[in-house]
Amino acid sequence: MLIKYQSLFIMLWFFSNGVKAQDSLALLNQKKEYSAGTKISLTFQNNSEGSFQLFCSNSYGSTVIYGVKDKNKLLFKIPEFISNKIGVVNWKILGITNNISGQFNISAVQEPNSLETYIGPPTIEAGGTDYAMLVVIPTDKLDNPIQNDSKVDVKQLFLKSKKTQSITTKNLIAHLNIFSPLKTGRIVVSTESYNLNSKEYDVNILPAIGNDFKIFQKRNHEYADGNQITTFFTSIIRDKNNNIVSDGTFVDFFISNNEGNILKTAGTTINGIAKASIIHPDCESTWKIKAYINGISESDSIVITYKKVIKNIPITFSKDNRTIIIGPLQSFMEQMIPDGLQVKLSILNNGIQETEIIEQSKDGFTTFKLNSNIYKTGNYDIEITTACTTKTYKSIKLW
Repeated sequence: MLIKYQSLFIMLWFFSNGVKAQDSLALLNQKKEYSAGTKISLTFQNNSEGSFQLFCSNSYGSTVIYGVKDKNKLLFKIPEFISNKIGVVNWKILGITNNISGQFNISAVQEPNSLETYIGPPTIEAGGTDYAMLVVIPTDKLDNPIQNDSKVDVKQLFLKSKKTQSITTKNLIAHLNIFSPLKTGRIVVSTESYNLNSKEYDVNILPAIGNDFKIFQKRNHEYADGNQITTFFTSIIRDKNNNIVSDGTFVDFFISNNEGNILKTAGTTINGIAKASIIHPDCESTWKIKAYINGISESDSIVITYKKVIKNIPITFSKDNRTIIIGPLQSFMEQMIPDGLQVKLSILNNGIQETEIIEQSKDGFTTFKLNSNIYKTGNYDIEITTACTTKTYKSIKLW
């Protein structure tokens, strides 16, 4: 029975002393606001012999701090990785049943050390509807964004026009939409906050999409010789604000001939003008040309005509008719036709084509030799075609 009462006495004594130890902790410094980078300590009145820990957390993380006892005071030093960052810090004493906790706030030093500036996209379209966004984050020497409602001056230079616009930080950043002017060029942008200036940034203002345009043609002559070049070119292509479209804008030229075929050539713009070339046809033909910037704009249509260049085809047969010489082939001024004109020879037997041979002219002549091992002795119809002119010889006997 005595042992039982002794145990009960010890438990009551321990419980009584524990409550006193908890009640004996009292926060001495009640400061709630600190500047980032300052040394922060929490000091408690402590009359007990127990050891205590402080749980401390902010948006960057959490840690447990061991207290340092100095006579009847208990000191907790907040580590720098917490005291250097802005935001709310929550703390709580561990190891006791009573809730001893609190919080304090750390604010940025209102002296920016750098201006984190971002701007994009780097190119926008002229016309006043497209824009680039500028984002500025003034930060102190510890890389903390400075307080809300801090003033930031945005300076812009476009052509010879200069302007300054003031904005303020909100939710730790300042931002501004920079809308495009009507003309092309480059906007130079810089920012300033509390006498601290950023470096220079720029936004390029490019032309909008091109409007409809006109096309033209240029050629040395109008004959279908299969040799000369016809050049198509556009008027100066401009956007809705009269800006010349960007260099490198792709333009397709579609050509419809009188046989229903479609030819195509293409070019890219330089100083708003696109050029493309195509070789003259071999046959007399009429072309209808129309140009497009794919999915954006189109030109008017133009029509050009190519005249027949060869009216007569001189043909000479050898004695056995197996060597056929075509020429001299003469052009529109009776000069020799340029090298490379296509000449086609077709051999028909009883109205059925047996073979077709294609050669190119050189020095105004083309020669065909019919091998006796391939073409047996007999009568054949022979057709010779060049520059869309055809000559037919019936019942030519090959010996």
